Amino acid sequence: MVEVYAIVSIPSKEIYVGMALSAEKRLKEHNNGKNRYTKGLRPWELFKIEYFPDWQQARVREKFLKSGAGKEFLKSLVP
Repeated sequence: MVEVYAIVSIPSKEIYVGMALSAEKRLKEHNNGKNRYTKGLRPWELFKIEYFPDWQQARVREKFLKSGAGKEFLKSLVP
């Protein structure tokens, strides 16, 4: 299973969308500064995970969530 995940920066409320085999493991990498884009906005909190059977389907969903409409949808879910 491939996971499409959304995380939110606690201090700035910036949203980041990605995909990985394990969203929890990937969140730890984001919070440890292993991603250049997310490094300066730490700490991050996971707030959405969706599961897909393959990378191709996951990529389609990830692209939507990164679009304007997808970002607006995610903003409505942020705690």
